[in-house]
Formats: sequence, structure tokens, C-alpha cells
Amino acid sequence: MKIPYGKQVITEANIKEVIKTLTAELITQGPKIEEFETIIADYHKAKHAIVFSNGTTALHAAYHALGTKAGDEIIAPAMTFVASSNGGVYCGAIPKLVDITLNTYCIDINKIEEAITNKTKVICVVSMAGYPVDLPKIQKIAKKHNIKFIHDAAHAIGSRRNNSFNIENADFTMFSFHPVKHIATGEGGMLLTNNDELASKVRSFRTHGISKVKEEITIYDGPWSYEMLGLGHNFRMCDIQCALGISQFRHIEENLRNRNLIAKRYNEAFKNTEELIIPPQFDLTNINENTNVKTTENLHSYHLYPIRLKDSDKRLKLYEFLKENNIFAQVHYIPVHWHKFYRDEFGYKKEDFPVANEYYKGELSLPMYHSLTQEEQDYVIEKVKEFFAQSKLKVAS
Repeated sequence: MKIPYGKQVITEANIKEVIKTLTAELITQGPKIEEFETIIADYHKAKHAIVFSNGTTALHAAYHALGTKAGDEIIAPAMTFVASSNGGVYCGAIPKLVDITLNTYCIDINKIEEAITNKTKVICVVSMAGYPVDLPKIQKIAKKHNIKFIHDAAHAIGSRRNNSFNIENADFTMFSFHPVKHIATGEGGMLLTNNDELASKVRSFRTHGISKVKEEITIYDGPWSYEMLGLGHNFRMCDIQCALGISQFRHIEENLRNRNLIAKRYNEAFKNTEELIIPPQFDLTNINENTNVKTTENLHSYHLYPIRLKDSDKRLKLYEFLKENNIFAQVHYIPVHWHKFYRDEFGYKKEDFPVANEYYKGELSLPMYHSLTQEEQDYVIEKVKEFFAQSKLKVAS
């Protein structure tokens, strides 16, 4: 038995959909792109969905469309994967990192305004591990200061807060389709927005800045004409990936339900383990095999199940103990300000952002994916408890 912290689930139905697309007339820039975009937009009640080659390129496009340029400042959490802030750095912006809270593992909303200056262009917030960040509060701050904001929901597809999908209020919401996420397309990302102009800008940016719309072309020379209206990239996704994504998305509610049931069992198993802190959560009392996650009032999407050890000195030992027993936990993430690039380029120090540092030093992500069986989860729970029981015996002796 080998249990990773996360993995893709590829079914026979997924494979058949991909093969069908491989034999179609178009395998890139074909009909599967729009089909994939439409089903996710419709599910989340968004006006536009635009697919990208990965989540990072989607973030880059979002920052660009919001007008981020050299000398601007962007705000992002100190605890996230570096892509959240890198998207703005690609545009020449200066990242102003903000600490997190231990109640949510998300950006500390009360500290955002301290980081805002007259150079601030964009706030990027992250629904860490799948816990939906409070977007209305952030929108209020953004409107007050006339700045834009991006919701990095790479972990949080389908998440809900106060009876709404957690995509509203932001100028852009980004989803990731990396294999360990809820939907696997190999690599892939998506932006959701309700703004027509922003949707048009990111669609152009992902395809070299080129338009084929006659009314937009300044030198029209026939029906074959196209024109590069601005500098863009090739950030496209192909139909093969979208076919896989469409097939995977058909099971999104089962996926989310299973992850919440797994979290519920972990919570119950570890609630009395004094050495551990379980992750932020909503009330899971009524979550069961028949729960309609699409109408659940508050829904954590549990991309990760990040426990925290009160004694951070034991983290490596637990990590290695689990590995010896074929359980491959992971740490999420190295704090952004710890990276050499951010220290050298922007002057951050390792000791900055004490809450993010405290979180990082004790964090360990246990296996969490929707096909994790009860037998596998029981084994993970057994080994975690065994580790702490042995630790106590060593101290006692």
C-alpha cells in the first residue's frame, strides 16, 4: 500500500473521452475548449470562463488584464505557492506580502489596508487548502481604495460561503487543473469573470494578442486576416486536455462530497490528539453520502488536509515515519518570503511574517484525494497516532 498526499483519478470513461477527441478533426483550438469553459461557467453561475495552459499563466493574464505594470504594487499572502504573487511580478510589479491568520490559513484581511499605498494596483487572495476566503470583505476594501482583486482559487473549485459559490465579488477567480487538484487535465488553469471587457482582454492575451474580428483589425485584407493588437503569449489549452476536464467535471460533486467525508473522519480521529491542530473547517455534522454540495451553505473543498504539529521539532520525524510506512505526506508551502528571489529582489527576510512562519514550521499535509479509501484513511490515522504514542513512550522512558 502506497498512499501519496494527493493524486489524479483517471477512469475508463475519461480515457474514452480523450481517445474520442484524439480522432476528431481538431485537437487544439477546437470545440472542446468552449464546451469545457461553458460547463464550468454555468455550474458556478459565472458569465465567462477562459481556459489556460496552467494556473500560473491564468494568473499572469489576470494581472495583465487588470493593467498591472512596472512600478505598481500588488498584495498577496506570505503563505501560498509563489505563482499567486509571481503573476504580478511577471508584469513588473512589486509584491507587498501580507501575513495570514491561524483561524483560516488565508490572508489576514485586517492587515490588508496596512499594505495599501498609492501604488497598489491589485490584491490577490488565496482560498488556502480549499477554505473559502471571505471575498465580500476584501471587495469592500478594494472598492474603498479603487483597486482590483484576484481570487486564487486553485484549491477551491466548487467552494461555497453563505449560500454562494466563492467566485463572486472578485474581478477574476482562478482555478487550477494540475493532477493533484479536484479536476485533472495534465496541466491547466481557468479564469472566471463577469466582466465582458476583462474576458476579452485575457482571451486575447492567451493567444499572442491576436484578433480575427474584422471590426478590430486596422489593416483588413480579406477573410484570412488577423492582427496582433497587443503583446500576448501562447497560453492556450488544447482540446485533448479539455476533453479530459469535461469528463472529470461530471463527477465534481462526488469529488467534493468525498473530500468532506474524508475530512470529517480525520477531524473525528484527531480531535483528541493533543499534539495536533486540525485545519479550519465548517460544521460537517450534516455532511453525508447524500449531501447536495451544490446547495450547501458553506463548503470547504479540501484540496489539502493540513495538520499542524504543536511541537514543530517533531514534524520531520513524523514525515519520515509516515514515509517509512508508505504514506507520503507533504508540506504546503515554503513561505513566499523565504525564497531567494524574493529576498534578493524585494528585500524580504526569513523572519518576516511571524504567523506564516509559525504555520509553516508545524504544517504537514496528510493524504487527501477523493478516491482515498476508508481502509487507506484508517491506515493513515493509525500510523499518525502510533507515531505520537511512541513519542510519549520515549519521553516517559
